[in-house]
Amino acid sequence: MPRLRVGYWAASEQHDPQLLIQYAREAEVVGFDMIVTSDHFTAWRDSQGQAGFPWVWLAVAASQTKVAELGTAVTTPTHRYHPAIVAQAFATLDYMFPGRIFITVGTGHKMNEAPLGFEWPKYHEKVKRLEEAVEIIQLLWKGDFVNYQGQYYKLVNAKLYTKPKKKIPMYIATANERVAALAGRLADGILTNPRGLENHISILKAMQDAALKAGRDPSKLGTCLEFKVAYDVDYDKAFRSASYWAPTAIPKEVRDEVSDPRELEAMVGPQELEVIKKTWLITTDSDDIIRRLGEFLKMGFNRVYIHSASPDEHKFLHLLGRDILPWMKEYYESLTDTERLALPLRTPLD
Repeated sequence: MPRLRVGYWAASEQHDPQLLIQYAREAEVVGFDMIVTSDHFTAWRDSQGQAGFPWVWLAVAASQTKVAELGTAVTTPTHRYHPAIVAQAFATLDYMFPGRIFITVGTGHKMNEAPLGFEWPKYHEKVKRLEEAVEIIQLLWKGDFVNYQGQYYKLVNAKLYTKPKKKIPMYIATANERVAALAGRLADGILTNPRGLENHISILKAMQDAALKAGRDPSKLGTCLEFKVAYDVDYDKAFRSASYWAPTAIPKEVRDEVSDPRELEAMVGPQELEVIKKTWLITTDSDDIIRRLGEFLKMGFNRVYIHSASPDEHKFLHLLGRDILPWMKEYYESLTDTERLALPLRTPLD
């Protein structure tokens, strides 16, 4: 079973790239195992938004840290990025920083693709494109000259001349069973967030069942959670900081039809702010963070990415390093295998 890994979420939609490098360095120093950065072309809101290019940022962050694993959450390898270019970029990163690179892929957001002129497809097509992209990326990482004929993508004698030096873990972001099953067949695990926790048992089961059907061992798959938190001694200050992310709380069926961050920002109202209070832990007490993380560690997650919207990030990072990260690892080690799992683990021999 994978050991617990704790990641720091470097939110490129909220902070500029230079500041995020500072946070990444601090995160490694205080004890984080992983650095995760978002992969957006467009910010969630027009005012105070950022959207640095993550692949360039990852190379700089890797050069300025020592051992932390680094990767994205979430790259969409289907529209503005051709899957072969994704394969090339991450192979190059791993060639330079072997064993430290991972990638998380997903079906994406209209806001990142439509501004570049792409038509935003129906969900069935998005999932099929993602499946083909995952297959292409992995074929190029492993193979020589690759030919591929899919419904949406085609390769003709394509070869990556600079291959990764180590296996690059690939996770798939999902909040539903269909994509979780895709991860069970083809990837190294899943990533979900608090909105996906309502059905997380069915998500984990779908991944496990698909892995078993494909002859894979589900105990070797990563189960990643994005943990959203805003901490400050002043609750109102913490809430205002977390409210930056209110456009993400717009109902998905509405949000998926909008590509202009000015429109998203204008849509934010009391309902979205209430959703932020429910999906983010906004607190003045570090014990609240410990309690919530303890719940997550008994829900079947072995990778937790801490996404902070705290108003004083430097202060919060050091609080995490002093009080929370050591507790997380000690607590996880104290759990039995049964306690760490949200459902009984099956193996290919069962």
